[in-house]
Amino acid sequence: MTTPVFRHGTTSGMVSSVEQTIARRRTEGGGALIGYLPVGFPTLNESIDAAVALVANGVDIIELGLPYSDPVMDGPVIQAATQQALANGFKLRHGFEAIRAITEQVDAPVLVMTYWNPVVQYGAERFADDLRAAGGAGLITPDLIPDEAADWMAASERTGLDRVFLAAPSSSDARLVQAIEASRGFVYTVSTMGTTGARAGVDAAARILVERLRAAGCTSACVGLGISTPEQVREILGYADGAIVGSALVKALTDGGVPAVARLALELAAGANDIRPPSPPR
Repeated sequence: MTTPVFRHGTTSGMVSSVEQTIARRRTEGGGALIGYLPVGFPTLNESIDAAVALVANGVDIIELGLPYSDPVMDGPVIQAATQQALANGFKLRHGFEAIRAITEQVDAPVLVMTYWNPVVQYGAERFADDLRAAGGAGLITPDLIPDEAADWMAASERTGLDRVFLAAPSSSDARLVQAIEASRGFVYTVSTMGTTGARAGVDAAARILVERLRAAGCTSACVGLGISTPEQVREILGYADGAIVGSALVKALTDGGVPAVARLALELAAGANDIRPPSPPR
């Protein structure tokens, strides 16, 4: 099956706020810090407050996770949080309510991380319309590959929403090209094989994978899975365009509430600033 390719701006004519944010951070000599939190944990209102606190303390882009009953990529910290959100009565409409509440308070782009089945059940076109209306920037879809994404490609192109596909160390060169051509915003570069979770060291595989993406023509690669410290953020941004932190922020929220999330975001943001001089012109 031939992967449909939609170039940015071919029909929507809209500019990606995620791409703009990443480009601005590169120009400033740092890199983009992307923070993940699940909607509805520990409560809907607290999840909104925590997301706002991320931006207030230096996070550039919010990744908002929709709780799902079968989170195959999520590690134990995120799984526990999303399961609590579901037990508390989370519904998909709460995700759109949260996005609207967050974007009314901050200017940072809000990407939604969701498994594909909830979008299918809701309807891809309807989901795209409601996400755009709420102020969302687009979707990260960890279990959707470009070959099977025709419905989302069409809906996101019509609405101008970003679509972020994953690249893993095990991806073939052909798969990397597919992810690059299908993505808008950035390519989510998986730093290590397995589920999410903080790790003492981020695999060298991440650097090699970014190099492979660059060689294939990728202009925006953000690394996730396993990043939890300012030092790791600084290391990642030495060669990638963005660093994605998830489990460490969720653990902070679990252990210390919104104030703890704010403190950790501030520490992580220090690692995202002044990490390298701007790249020389080619």
